[in-house]
Amino acid sequence: NRKTAFSFTPTPIVSLTICGGDIVKEIDIKKLSKRYTVRKLNLDDVQMIYAFCKRNTQYYEYCGKEPSIELIEKDIEIAPPGILIEQKYYIGFFDNDKLVAVMDLVDGYPACDYVYIGFFMMDCELQGNGIGSKIVSESLEYLSEQGFQKCQLGIDKDNPQSNHFWRKNGFEVIREVEIEEGIILAAEKQLLYGDWVNPNKFILYGTETLNPVEE
Repeated sequence: NRKTAFSFTPTPIVSLTICGGDIVKEIDIKKLSKRYTVRKLNLDDVQMIYAFCKRNTQYYEYCGKEPSIELIEKDIEIAPPGILIEQKYYIGFFDNDKLVAVMDLVDGYPACDYVYIGFFMMDCELQGNGIGSKIVSESLEYLSEQGFQKCQLGIDKDNPQSNHFWRKNGFEVIREVEIEEGIILAAEKQLLYGDWVNPNKFILYGTETLNPVEE
């Protein structure tokens, strides 16, 4: 997966999201996990997030950026164009006080019945034992129950760990996107079956220009 920039504004745990002028979904982030406590992360959590990310050296080896306080603050505060602040969930999964995983989730993008995972990172000490897959599975199960049809994300093409993880969890590559740091694989997973959305609508957050790679 690829770290991308969204936004943060304090909102109730249960919030209504709007897409095309219509209220379309309710997401109760507490229900994204059956085992872990889930809450929104904010600027007060930046030092904790920084320490968490800094330990994951393999991820940053491939993403082309080093973790920094400024980068994390930007990720928390910036929203994708056309997306309401209430549609962004920059969240942490906690086992008591221990941060187990961070997820950046946006609903209603690139279509009303889609969700987008902009960033997902596990505690490096817990990787390789199925916990990350369980968190993703439970989150997508809940989102499917709320009526979301598909989930999209971007994968660093050269990162073998990310490629293996997301493919193992049922994501299929739909196209390649060229950015300054390298090639991103646009991937998606079917949650429910409904109206088809052109895969060319995939837009990678955190990039100023997109140059689709011809297939």
